[in-house]
Amino acid sequence: MQAQLRNGFILGPITAVPTINPDKSMNILSLDSLAAYWSGPEVGANVLMFLNLLGALFLGALVGYERAYHGRAAGMRTYGLVCMASTALTVFAGYPALWYGGHSGLPINPDPTRVVQGIVTGIGFLGAGVIMKEGLNIRGLTTAASIWAASAIGVLVGVGFYMAAISLTLLSAICMVWIAKLEYWLPSRAGVAILVEFEKGFVPHEEALRKVALEHGYEIAKDSLSISSHDRHAKWHFIAFAIDSKKGSSVSELARMMNSYEGVENFDLTHCRN
Repeated sequence: MQAQLRNGFILGPITAVPTINPDKSMNILSLDSLAAYWSGPEVGANVLMFLNLLGALFLGALVGYERAYHGRAAGMRTYGLVCMASTALTVFAGYPALWYGGHSGLPINPDPTRVVQGIVTGIGFLGAGVIMKEGLNIRGLTTAASIWAASAIGVLVGVGFYMAAISLTLLSAICMVWIAKLEYWLPSRAGVAILVEFEKGFVPHEEALRKVALEHGYEIAKDSLSISSHDRHAKWHFIAFAIDSKKGSSVSELARMMNSYEGVENFDLTHCRN
């Protein structure tokens, strides 16, 4: 078509704007329209996404095991969920022709990636609200990661990748239930948060405390010692890790050790875990 000239400016070629006749528009509730969500290309894409999700769960859990082994708060479940949800939000963008059962080719093309950006931002604030710190323990990391995974499931359902959404749901449940048991089964260095209040006027010695901890199979974590004093009562707060998963004493044995330690008036022992 010819270019349009208005007020001395070339506006470019005139293009026809497609319109939809309401009487002839596609019935999105017809069997053919609904079957498009389970067509061969859709199923094939969902199977590939399932394999991606499975691989992401394995790799994320593998990275998380290193953290769990060293007694850190975020373990295999947290890393597995975050890695898997990130994969879900990334891989679906590679199949734009299959979004919404292939109906995204209509005259008005939606862009779900913009919606995903808003969802991820909002879920980030929600996840931060469920993470709580209790002394030296951090709680809620797996809950926050599972909330993010749930948002990814919702995105996959929204764009019509139902099999991928089901896969992510099942893998997330497996991650939260069975990987927690796997963490207990695998060797790791158990961590214990210890708060000790000494008798009035008593001056504790760090080297002596470290020696006693080593005798019971624990070592005080580097730079974890926090010291405070009130009314001449010294308070020590620190984390002790088992030197070996088979050599560390139980918490009850540590409690008996603390009772027999010279100058100890009160103490508190808590497992360090997510």
